[in-house]
Amino acid sequence: MKLASIDIGLKRIGMAISLHNDIVTPLPAVLRKNRNQASSDVLKVLKEWEIEKLIVGFPSASEDMQKRVEHFTKLLELNIPYEFQEENMSSIEAEELIKGDIKYKRDGRVDSLAAKIILERYLSK
Repeated sequence: MKLASIDIGLKRIGMAISLHNDIVTPLPAVLRKNRNQASSDVLKVLKEWEIEKLIVGFPSASEDMQKRVEHFTKLLELNIPYEFQEENMSSIEAEELIKGDIKYKRDGRVDSLAAKIILERYLSK
């Protein structure tokens, strides 16, 4: 089954995919100008890769972010199944993995690496 994961942030949406054999690859992050543009860009990627299920990073620590994640997921109007996956500490873990390799954290690489970690957690259940 072709899977994708997203790590929804206020400025960027990290994305990762797994097309076969539990190998997870980060994709370029979607830079968020507004919700509609961001949801449209995410849907384009899902269609392009023929994704069959979406895993959405879900923050248990912040009720405000939980509501934002749920709202954004509804905006996607998905016609494929989706599941929420606990994402706590995934961004911090991603930053640790690439410490020293990146000068600018705003390019989305950390966000997509966090999405990769979220999808790997889902696959290892």
